[in-house]
Amino acid sequence: MKTVIYYFSGTGNSLFVARALGSSLGGAELVHMASALRGGVPADADRIGLVFPVYMWGLPLIAARFAEKLSGLSGKYVFAVSTMGGSAGLTLQQLDGILRRGGARLSCGFNVKMPGNYIPMKGALSSAEVSSIIDGVRSRVKEIARLIASGADGIVERGPWYSRLLSSAVYAIGSAKINGMDGKFAADSKCTSCGLCAKICPVENIVMKDGRPCWQHRCEQCMACIQWCPVSAIQYGRATEGRVRYRNPGIKAEDLLSH
Repeated sequence: MKTVIYYFSGTGNSLFVARALGSSLGGAELVHMASALRGGVPADADRIGLVFPVYMWGLPLIAARFAEKLSGLSGKYVFAVSTMGGSAGLTLQQLDGILRRGGARLSCGFNVKMPGNYIPMKGALSSAEVSSIIDGVRSRVKEIARLIASGADGIVERGPWYSRLLSSAVYAIGSAKINGMDGKFAADSKCTSCGLCAKICPVENIVMKDGRPCWQHRCEQCMACIQWCPVSAIQYGRATEGRVRYRNPGIKAEDLLSH
């Protein structure tokens, strides 16, 4: 049975889960959503998986666009895993709604707790805390893979009541601003002009001008640029100065450059 997992990842959390899930399902093919959107979005597999983070208690904009373009899913088994630092709200229900408008549906969906990485709010957890969470994720993903392999249907997880109550309003207000939120990014004097930020941005939102990164206002707020900068030269306003950066310990920058 052929399985394709489409993923979106900035700091590596969702790629880590996609890899672990793909391995547990027997060598699933992994495709970055950005690559699929540029080259067309086929659904030429028996099982279609989507793995992505939760932003503002909802889908990343790119994941929503991807789901809207999926076609030919009639009779296909579609599963999803959202990764989150806080709560998932109604993220998977939002995805199911998009799929249903296209004539498909979400067969099962799961929310997986990961180390938080939204650095404008707080810095990275300690190494011990991250390791503890990641250890739990490995066993959680194996259980999710077991359910998917068994053909589990109708399991679509949701966040706690408070996030479900507020998620629609928060997402509607916040998501409309995401593309332009890169106006707060800037490189400070530590910048070495290495260009990694431009290379790692999944939506090519950064261009280098005179050796400095410039954001083009089609941001996804994935935080790849600020988190992967090797000298912590990128800041988001003043809030991130001195904060410890986060990258999934099982992922390297090179793993995110093939989108």
